[in-house]
Amino acid sequence: MKFLLKATTTVLFAMLAASTAHARDTRVNIPLSDVIELGRSSGKLDGSVRFFLQGAATPAVERRLGEGVSNKKTNAANKSDEEACRWAALSALIAFQESARSRGANAVVNIISYYKKNAWQDPALIECHAGAIMAGVALKGEYARVAE
Repeated sequence: MKFLLKATTTVLFAMLAASTAHARDTRVNIPLSDVIELGRSSGKLDGSVRFFLQGAATPAVERRLGEGVSNKKTNAANKSDEEACRWAALSALIAFQESARSRGANAVVNIISYYKKNAWQDPALIECHAGAIMAGVALKGEYARVAE
């Protein structure tokens, strides 16, 4: 009887480990411009802080005000990967906007994707990772005062 209980427990743990080891983690690249438009149309980004990916054309930086990382996740259930990723990215930009304001910055520049601390850059796209129930975005950037 003890052997059967031990064998059953071992099989259950093995099945659980196998299911988590094969969890979906789909990389999705989304345009920063789409996320900014979503933020403006929903009223969550007010335009007081501008966002520039590393490698994109950026106004002259007048003053650098430190670095920051924003790591946000959202529920991906009943959403396409792209939709869930846009919402996760918007949450990251909202956090940057709030931090920028508190520092006296009017921009976040040199933004790179920083998912699981792996740097990835593109002058137009943000990297997101979508799973069956969650989507996540991590961004790293510099707070700055830029020329108007």
